[in-house]
Amino acid sequence: MRVRVAVLGAVALVVAAVVFVWFQPQKLLIDETVDEAAPVAAGAGTAVTSGASATSSDGPPTSAAPGDFVSLDHGTTGTAQLLRVDTDQKVVRIEDLRTDNGPDLYVYLSTNAVDGDEEAFDDDYVSLGRLKGNEGSQNYDVPTGTDLSRFRSVVIWCDRFNSAFGAAPLSVP
Repeated sequence: MRVRVAVLGAVALVVAAVVFVWFQPQKLLIDETVDEAAPVAAGAGTAVTSGASATSSDGPPTSAAPGDFVSLDHGTTGTAQLLRVDTDQKVVRIEDLRTDNGPDLYVYLSTNAVDGDEEAFDDDYVSLGRLKGNEGSQNYDVPTGTDLSRFRSVVIWCDRFNSAFGAAPLSVP
């Protein structure tokens, strides 16, 4: 009887450890807030993004209309906007984001429309990197040479579970 209880206890611990490591349910209880300043265009073809100071010749970047996030697998609010900082640098600016935290979250540009098939968000996409925080305002550099006319949405994507937390329509300035 004691052996059976010990074995069941060991199995329960292993299952709990796997759930804790793989699913990371603790992330649902932890919010990560990011508050990056919007990028500004700088003189001489340079740009200033998060955390740096600008010069007096700085100006606002060219921007497209912001798109509101739509909740998909998780409640998600905020806006996403494409900014042209200069000829070569484009930035996706996410403002006032609020979504659940989760494991393995990324920001994608997707060719799939916000109201398209949810499983298609990761069929044809460009990753802008890991989500910096599940709350707040943040900037993501778009890789140079990306053909932005192909992309229709900005997606908060959980790569581990192939799940779209939320998506916003993308317009190009």
